[in-house]
Amino acid sequence: MFAFISILISYLLGSVSFSYLIAKKIKKVDIRQHGSGNAGATNTLRVLGIGPAIAVLLLDCAKGIVAVVLAFNLTSDPTIAAASGLASIIGHNWPIYYGFRGGKGVATTIGVLASLVLFAALISGVIAIITIIISRYVSLGSIIFITGTTVITVFFSSFFSYPVSFSYFTVAIAILSIWRHRTNIVRLVKGNESKIGEKVKAE
Repeated sequence: MFAFISILISYLLGSVSFSYLIAKKIKKVDIRQHGSGNAGATNTLRVLGIGPAIAVLLLDCAKGIVAVVLAFNLTSDPTIAAASGLASIIGHNWPIYYGFRGGKGVATTIGVLASLVLFAALISGVIAIITIIISRYVSLGSIIFITGTTVITVFFSSFFSYPVSFSYFTVAIAILSIWRHRTNIVRLVKGNESKIGEKVKAE
């Protein structure tokens, strides 16, 4: 019962779109109808500026962290914690409160992975940040972070003493993220993906 409650609460928490709420509060607009149309921190940066974008990034990360911590406190089961983290990402991507039109879940995924597999996330996070600084492609950095964390978790789970179930859930999270970024990947291959500071290509 606690497992079901934890996963359900995590999905409902993940469904809270802070980019949507902040954009409505500041500009009275639906952020999904501006910029790239994505309800996330990167599009918030384009539409509203750096301050709101940082707020969205931190709040969306917090959703993932709270989901994992709540599950640990309710069940003490790492598998349920991972499932709850995944549920919060799914909630962000397909929020029940906003017609199931959400973001790509990167910030929430950061919160989930940092809570579950901290060392793997830190290693991949450094590589991702360097990639973003050099290339100015946020999408590329996001994909590298999530896939890199997954690879490290799968191949070095015993070294970091991660439960086996974490490998399965990180693979699921990576597949979900790659699918959500499929249009970005196509543009990256074609060389016409938007960089930080450039006019965005609508998605």
